[in-house]
Amino acid sequence: MQEFSAVEHRIETASAPAALSAASASGEAKQHAAYIGLDVHKETIAIAVAEPGRAEPIYRGEIANTPKKVEKLIGQLSEHYDGGLLLFCYEAGPCGYGLYRQLIGSGHDCQVIAPSQIPKKAGDRIKTDRRDALKLARLLRSGDLTAVWVPDREQERMRDLSRARDDLKAQECKARQQLNAFLLRHGQHWPKGKSRWTPAHENWLAGLKMDDPWEQIVLQTYIDAERAAGERVAQLTDQLMRALPEWSLAPVVGSLVALRGIDKLAAIVLLAELGDISRFESPKQLMAFLGLVPSEHSSGGRRRQGAITLTGNNHARRMLVESAWSYRFPARQTKHLKSKAVNASPQAKGIAWKAQVRLCGRYRSMTRAGKNTKLVCVAIARELVGFLWDIVRGEMPRLTQVQAAGMNA
Repeated sequence: MQEFSAVEHRIETASAPAALSAASASGEAKQHAAYIGLDVHKETIAIAVAEPGRAEPIYRGEIANTPKKVEKLIGQLSEHYDGGLLLFCYEAGPCGYGLYRQLIGSGHDCQVIAPSQIPKKAGDRIKTDRRDALKLARLLRSGDLTAVWVPDREQERMRDLSRARDDLKAQECKARQQLNAFLLRHGQHWPKGKSRWTPAHENWLAGLKMDDPWEQIVLQTYIDAERAAGERVAQLTDQLMRALPEWSLAPVVGSLVALRGIDKLAAIVLLAELGDISRFESPKQLMAFLGLVPSEHSSGGRRRQGAITLTGNNHARRMLVESAWSYRFPARQTKHLKSKAVNASPQAKGIAWKAQVRLCGRYRSMTRAGKNTKLVCVAIARELVGFLWDIVRGEMPRLTQVQAAGMNA
């Protein structure tokens, strides 16, 4: 796989279709009557309007962040610009995509902007809602903002489920760490080399007796907290699996599990976070979106590359790095790999075997060269993205045909 240069490839993550992006690049983009920048907060929305041309944007004040007030604003602006098409924008943040869906539903265009990609002046030391709205309107008109991909309601539902499970798993890990720390302080520890949180380990915990009755209460409280956290994780995992058959991307999940290191849960997380990966024109764009490409600071004849950029979706990036650890073993077709790939297409199985042969060999060659194993796994994860993209790219057309046939039946 060729080395990636972030300078040579512009990454498009806009919510608009690829055809619209291509039209924009060729000068055939839709003409908008006005460009509206919205600085959105929990209680209020600051509004600024930039008209086509070079005139300075106009600040229109604040409104309450409620659907009724937003609907009134849309009506006022639409009337002022004689029903012309308007383009709104606001920064991605904790307020979600409800405003985006309301604006799109009104018949106008809207972009949700990546905050990390907004150009900033080094000498600008004043930040207010008014200035932020004016800046958004000005940059939206000039085309200097980067829009993020906006999931639909089905996609957002699966993403919320997977992220909720991730949060509960973190709580379970924290509860286990607190229990282990308490036991270590009082001279109790599980023998080295034996697996924890097995039935044998649970029996050992249940049989522990502390000298002080108050410390026994503390021990039991920690044990109960760990068990309760584990039960919540198991319950939400079960709910996630029950929701999977209703998801439109469920067949793609069945093909992704053909890859070594990616089980059903990992495939759900990746597709829930990234959506239709085939919207990326090349694996290099997806690698850059996930922050798995090296940073670079080159000048003149000198080229310097550093650590990976760590931009983009950290949930998907972490899952890919965890999956990459399985490629430290030799490539082989085990009974487990065959059984989990039973629902995968023949094309996906072929790509998965190519991934095994290449990535297992890459892991061996890089570790023999003295590379740190953690860096090697990140490099393997970056290349795994290419095979992931290849499978989804092949599965999506077939999935679209099946869905179209079901609608026509």
